[in-house]
Amino acid sequence: MPPPTASDTWLAGRRFGVVIDAGSSGSRLQIYSWRDPRLVKAEDHKAYNALPKIEKGTRNGDEWVTKVEPGISTFAENPEGLPAYLAPLLDHARSHIPPSLQPETPLFLLATAGMRLLSPDQQREVLQGTCQFLKFHSNFRIDDASPMGPCGSSVRIITGEEEGLFGWIAVNYLMDGFTPRDDHHTTYGFLDMGGASTQIAFEPKAEDRHGADNLIDVRLRLVNGKEIYHQVFVTTWLGYGTNQARERYVAQAITQYEDTLSAPPSEGASAAGELIPDPCLPKDLHLLESPVHTGVSTAHSRKPHTLLGTGSFEQCLKQVSPLLNKHVDCARPPCLFNGVHVPPIDFSASHFIGVSEYWYSSEHVFGLGGPYDFVQYERAASEFCARDWTQILRDHEAASSDHVEVSRLQMQCFKAAWVVNMLHEGIGMPRIIDSGGNNTTDGDKVAEQAAAKGLGKPMFQSVDTVGDVAISWTLGKMVLEASKQVPVLEANRNKPPLSDPLEDIPESSNITIKPIRPFWHLDTIEDVLAPHLPPALTKASLGFSPVGWAIYLFVISTFLLVIYRLRHQLKVSARRMVRGPFKKDRDYVADSYVMEEGQPLYGNGLGSPSSSRPQSPISGPRAWLYPLRRLLSSSSRTRSAASVMNGHRPILRQTNATPRVSPIHRSFSSPAMNAGYANGNGNGYGKPSLASMPHPPVSPSSQSFYQDEALYSLANSNNVSSLSSRSRNSSQMNLSTLVPRPASSRNASSLHLPSGAALHEE
Repeated sequence: MPPPTASDTWLAGRRFGVVIDAGSSGSRLQIYSWRDPRLVKAEDHKAYNALPKIEKGTRNGDEWVTKVEPGISTFAENPEGLPAYLAPLLDHARSHIPPSLQPETPLFLLATAGMRLLSPDQQREVLQGTCQFLKFHSNFRIDDASPMGPCGSSVRIITGEEEGLFGWIAVNYLMDGFTPRDDHHTTYGFLDMGGASTQIAFEPKAEDRHGADNLIDVRLRLVNGKEIYHQVFVTTWLGYGTNQARERYVAQAITQYEDTLSAPPSEGASAAGELIPDPCLPKDLHLLESPVHTGVSTAHSRKPHTLLGTGSFEQCLKQVSPLLNKHVDCARPPCLFNGVHVPPIDFSASHFIGVSEYWYSSEHVFGLGGPYDFVQYERAASEFCARDWTQILRDHEAASSDHVEVSRLQMQCFKAAWVVNMLHEGIGMPRIIDSGGNNTTDGDKVAEQAAAKGLGKPMFQSVDTVGDVAISWTLGKMVLEASKQVPVLEANRNKPPLSDPLEDIPESSNITIKPIRPFWHLDTIEDVLAPHLPPALTKASLGFSPVGWAIYLFVISTFLLVIYRLRHQLKVSARRMVRGPFKKDRDYVADSYVMEEGQPLYGNGLGSPSSSRPQSPISGPRAWLYPLRRLLSSSSRTRSAASVMNGHRPILRQTNATPRVSPIHRSFSSPAMNAGYANGNGNGYGKPSLASMPHPPVSPSSQSFYQDEALYSLANSNNVSSLSSRSRNSSQMNLSTLVPRPASSRNASSLHLPSGAALHEE
């Protein structure tokens, strides 16, 4: 089916959002839509004090949702299969959202329980492959990489607490919990139970929020731009879903049975023939159970056992109650069960909505979905459990339209008992006892009777849909996303932008819930190392993260070590930046002229160049850098002097192609030499013989072999270029000869010539 076109009136001003619920058994894509809040604000003034209205993303039918199997976690060992797995979901979204709107349509793939069970390496592989496919094969809006993951918040794993928080938003959105009321009711509480875990999310009273843990700030924006703010407590109990609770119950039943035997069974004996009475199964149901929980201790107890249903709901309630582990110590009271801290719940003001297993266990068999009454529920459960299993199967086969599976009928008695215990023994919801009883199983009449008795609205309701919209945590995610698109009021410009509640948790908060970040992050490293640390070195004991401090110290120490090893190179680079790009060239030119003049490189042999030539006054915008330049260049000058002493020849660049005759050469010239220069090829630079070249006058205090060598080079040059070249070569000779010598050494090395008569005779 092609996407709607621009001429479609339903499409005018419509925005879209896509969420993929990547669960353990499959991935479900849901398309949501809403009108542009700016258009709604201009057209409907009644919507001022409401959140954007979230609707299905398709106008007709149930095409707004599609599903693929199995769960995305099954590709942990085969990430190459992700493109073929995700392609149908992506094609479905592209076929229902106009191409022009896809770049501004957010797409989220949020994984749940199945992905949480994988190792961090496997999580990274699946998330990376998913991110690459969605980002490079679609035009939907996907976040860039961040600490949350390779696609930021668009592709990641959410915690059970995040599921509960998004579900709380969805419930209160559909039940108008965000609309102010006269009865001072704030918001609805949210209960969710799956096969592996159960969650609770509610807004405590103001006096009970002080000092409470795991209070999450939830900010939403109404169509009129006004922001609403709620503090929500949320927590999850892993292992307290119906399936895992059943596994623990089977292990408990087998252990209790074998403890009652007079003699322990042999290890090799079969356990299939032993019948263990089970009040949580319908009467006369034989069910072979294989215990998988670690509560069983012996090899015999780990073998499959046959459980025989006795069909007693009252006894089942008693057998199931210890599984809540209410005896576990409470480190931070108050606690509900299993030592988990939960603020006090005021059931007179906080009404709860239950989804998932709360709905299935009430509606699919008993037909009691909706407002909950303990008396009605217990009567229906007692009647069902006491029925003979063969009669239950016969009635099920006769009802051709019955959509309930046989496995649900087998576990219904246990799951009903688990739900009742969770509500009353676990969460602490009071039982409302009606001594007269009720003959009806209609949930709506239960609500009417409760109101007639002055009990107000039911404390608990099990709900699956409100209107035609299913209650799902994905809806809560879209409510938050649509709220972000409402224009911000001028008065709120300085406030931080809206974000997912668990993405920006300050370090100073007492929130122990952390997002799942399989890509290396400080919190991830700490979670890995914390179990191996002594209790006295944990974050809870010290008040700060010792792992974080250790990482910071390691990084700083490594940085300082690198700086220390590169100190010389950094000093040279800093000196060059301070002195400027032309300072070095100016020094090279000046030093080359000094060498050509036959003078030492520095005026005092090893001193500063400034002592041998006049310096320009320090002025201009960089005059204040002079002391720093002196400091940075002091060590390099020392090294330069050392290189002179060790005979390292400095590299001098050619600065002028015109030959320069030094004063030494001019003072040593004679008429004979000039005449020799005049001979030759007519260019004024003849080549006199060495015998005809007169010896220069030598001063016993200053002349040296270096001057003789310079004169020899001048005498043997035959053109301008060779003269310049020889002059440069003579200035690049070993500078160790420039070191001042003792007087005796200079006298001994002086050349003694005959008197003036002898010279004249020569």
